[in-house]
Amino acid sequence: MDPGSALQKARSEGISHMKKSNYMQSRTEAVPGIPRRDLLAAISATALLGTCAQPAAAATAGPLKISVFSKHFQWTNCREMAAIAKDVGFDGVDLTVRAGGHVLPERVEEDLPKAAEDIRKVGLELPMITAEIVDISSPHADAVLRTASRLGIQYYRWGGFAYSASKSIPDQLAEFKTRVQDLAALNKEYGVCAMYHTHSGIDRMGASIWDLWYVLKGFDSRYVGVNYDIGHATVEGGYGGWISTARVTAPMMRGVAVKDFRWGPNANGHWQPQWCPPGQGMVDFAKFFTMLKTARFSGPFQLHYELPELGGANEGKTSMSIPRETFVSILRRDLTYMRKLLKEAQLV
Repeated sequence: MDPGSALQKARSEGISHMKKSNYMQSRTEAVPGIPRRDLLAAISATALLGTCAQPAAAATAGPLKISVFSKHFQWTNCREMAAIAKDVGFDGVDLTVRAGGHVLPERVEEDLPKAAEDIRKVGLELPMITAEIVDISSPHADAVLRTASRLGIQYYRWGGFAYSASKSIPDQLAEFKTRVQDLAALNKEYGVCAMYHTHSGIDRMGASIWDLWYVLKGFDSRYVGVNYDIGHATVEGGYGGWISTARVTAPMMRGVAVKDFRWGPNANGHWQPQWCPPGQGMVDFAKFFTMLKTARFSGPFQLHYELPELGGANEGKTSMSIPRETFVSILRRDLTYMRKLLKEAQLV
């Protein structure tokens, strides 16, 4: 995509370019609580969705392109990361633009163009970045989105909301909707889309995914959508819950992240998810990919490597305890397996 084309496209569709102060003052609709009818609708939603709905922004769906998360390359610079990713066989990169990332938010205007050049120079795409933006008040949010838009980067993973035990969940969901409304307006201004990542875990809004569906429903998914992580979704709904949440969020699904896990005890004997190579855990990739095919999903597809065998690269550390050659072989092994599954599902 040519730099700036996302913003130009947005403007051509009649999207007005507003200043942040103007759109905040123009917000006149009160955010309601959670009516009983909405809760009942959420409970019955999967019964109404016999198949995945087609995402609003995906008129056509071509072969999926696989990006690697640059978190696993924090031990090196963007240039070497791009060379390795290209050699392994990836199609693109999901670049970290956050504290400790390849691009620091406070230096985004200087360093993101350089990183984009390094990545694109070797023939890789840069469809998305992972940022720390939670709402419009997040530090450097405007600069990050303005720079990404100028470079033709359409998508970003946005930082998640957390529940407080001191407030009711319905009240907090109403507050989150207000913050999403403001963020959607800023994204519309720049012609970019924020994708909420579905992490698992305690006090994470969006872990159950039904709450995320409620918060995002009614908003234009061209500007705020879901980055559906099938690994985390299976942690939270392993038997069949992930199927329902994938179906109900299909119209909002702008990105997909994949990884696998199995349950096991930690050092203290407490059971927890343990990440493992794809195909060795609980995630039903075949069924999920069939659903993506039905939904005509076409957004950024990210392969994550949370594997302890990566010797620190799995956690985004600045050094690895394994040889570079071993790291590369692990990346290639799992990418080869994932391409095989996607081919069987007719997604590549």
